[in-house]
Amino acid sequence: MPKPHLFGKKFRHSHFFLAFQPSLCQVLPMDLAIQYRGRVATPEDVTFINNLIKDNPNDSRRALSLKLCKAWNWRQPNGQWRDMVCRGFMLELHRTGYIQLPAKKFTPNNPLINRKPPESIPVDQSPLSTSLNQVRPLRFIQVRRHGKEKLFNSLIATYHYLGYCQPVGEHLKYMVFAGKRPIACLCFSSAPRHIRCRDQFIGWDADTRKKNLSFMAYNTRFLVLPWVNIKCLASHILAQVVRILPEDWQRLYHHRVYYLETFVDTQRFKGTCYKAANWICLGKTTGRGKNDQTGKPNRSLKAVYGYPLVKDFRKRLGGVF
Repeated sequence: MPKPHLFGKKFRHSHFFLAFQPSLCQVLPMDLAIQYRGRVATPEDVTFINNLIKDNPNDSRRALSLKLCKAWNWRQPNGQWRDMVCRGFMLELHRTGYIQLPAKKFTPNNPLINRKPPESIPVDQSPLSTSLNQVRPLRFIQVRRHGKEKLFNSLIATYHYLGYCQPVGEHLKYMVFAGKRPIACLCFSSAPRHIRCRDQFIGWDADTRKKNLSFMAYNTRFLVLPWVNIKCLASHILAQVVRILPEDWQRLYHHRVYYLETFVDTQRFKGTCYKAANWICLGKTTGRGKNDQTGKPNRSLKAVYGYPLVKDFRKRLGGVF
């Protein structure tokens, strides 16, 4: 008998059980354990979902997802239900034939798919070439859900070599001002799931990483505007933002972060500003990406830099110390 597949992965098994629905008969391995976005699902979970659907025949997919979140107490770190993750989980089970969801009642607008590119907003581009002492103190504004967020998006889309990509999950956006002029932008978001050199540095095994990943943040974008020429500006900004971010994260998401990280494309940059701001180079990525199925590099290697925000970061992150 061929090995069953779920989510594109093979699972070893020695016993099977049958999950019956009026229109569905599916053989599942008894020792099947499915991991999806931090949730481990078993054949018993699949049976539970099938019964949930059977007992609520008039519910929409969204209503079923919310009931499943409540039944499993499946929450985000900020206490909100993990509704979108749960919907994706159920949809994958539906597509692979393990459950049968009700037909869609309507297709809501998906802002991530249908999002328009940031509109271009003009700014003063006259050269700013001076010393750091002449522009200090700099002003940092957290602009997520703020009137200046559109300007942030525009600047990143126009002047950052990677362009603008809407962050998913928890994230903060900062604009840095010298007087009234914007001079830099930074974005921090949820951390990547697995980076070998980082996990080794903290002392994480797979289970500990899953429990504590939300307590770190990833610097996805850092832009000093191209007409700004101020020696040591980038490292100064990095040194200042690490003092501001933990409180902002706590205020918006109701939990702190204890560690920051970023990637530096070594084909473009040397990482000088991160080194000068006391970030630690831990090694390099494998160049395979999070959804790799080949085991071979498919993108440029990145240097991995980390910055502990507290002295006992390993203890707070559950690592080995």
